[in-house]
Formats: sequence, structure tokens, C-alpha cells
Amino acid sequence: MKQLKNTLIAKPGTTVENKTGTWRTYMPEVDHEVCIGCDTCNKVCPEGVCFSTGEKNSKGRIFYDRDLDYCKGCGLCAKECPVSAIKMVQDYK
Repeated sequence: MKQLKNTLIAKPGTTVENKTGTWRTYMPEVDHEVCIGCDTCNKVCPEGVCFSTGEKNSKGRIFYDRDLDYCKGCGLCAKECPVSAIKMVQDYK
């Protein structure tokens, strides 16, 4: 049997066509009071599910949120957030 290595099953950004939020085990939870609106989560998300809400927190900073219908729960947003405003939590469905 031949083993495939480094095989791309689907190109990045394919959740736009296929909602993946139903099979993830962890999901990002954003603390809007800690978020500084730096756009890092949006830049590192392979599916583009992080977005600016246009709303401001109590510090006057525009904060970000996520579209859980398309979030895979990879955790890149939480890992790269410079102020730890995003935590990965168990997704109980």
C-alpha cells in the first residue's frame, strides 16, 4: 500500500462551500473587552471566519468576532492573538 505524504485534500478557504462548524471539537471564544482590534485573527485564519464587528468595547476599540458556521476550530487565532483575547473552549453540541 502506498502512503500519501503532504497531500492537500482541499484548498484553503473551502469552508465557504462546505460548512465545517458541525465537526469541530473546540471553538474560539473572544473576550471583547480584551480584544484590541489588531486584525491578527483575521490575518491568520485559514478560512477567513474572523471579522470586524464595527462595534466598540468599553475601551473604545473596535473588536472582532467569528462566524462559527465555518470555523474549523484550528486555534490559530487564539495562538496568535497578542493579548490572549481568544481562548479555545470545548464545543458542546
